[in-house]
Amino acid sequence: QVQLVESGGGSVQAGGSLRLSCVASGYPYSTYCLGWFRQAPGKEREGVARIASAGSTSYADSVKGRFTISRDNSKNTLYLHMNSLKPDDTAMYYCTATYSGRCVLVEADFDYWGQGTQVTVSS
Repeated sequence: QVQLVESGGGSVQAGGSLRLSCVASGYPYSTYCLGWFRQAPGKEREGVARIASAGSTSYADSVKGRFTISRDNSKNTLYLHMNSLKPDDTAMYYCTATYSGRCVLVEADFDYWGQGTQVTVSS
């Protein structure tokens, strides 16, 4: 059974930074496409960033240049480094994984989800 557990959320002021982590278990981690999605109150869940098994990455336009996704296969851990945070980044952030070969930021493509970690950015 695949399990994903996020950590690292919290409350910061605008312009601050946070690093989210997601520890995975139950599958051959290095072969999976991994991603981060987020959902703000009253809004649909949206893709933030994804990283393929080979290491290529892609980002939502709203976070390009501010967020960096990375993975450490030796630790079965996914990261999201978030800099220059804005109040609009306030949301529940979810770690996700799929064995799909496409590896695109489409929610329906991802099979496994964590419980989420809350990020709150104040102005």
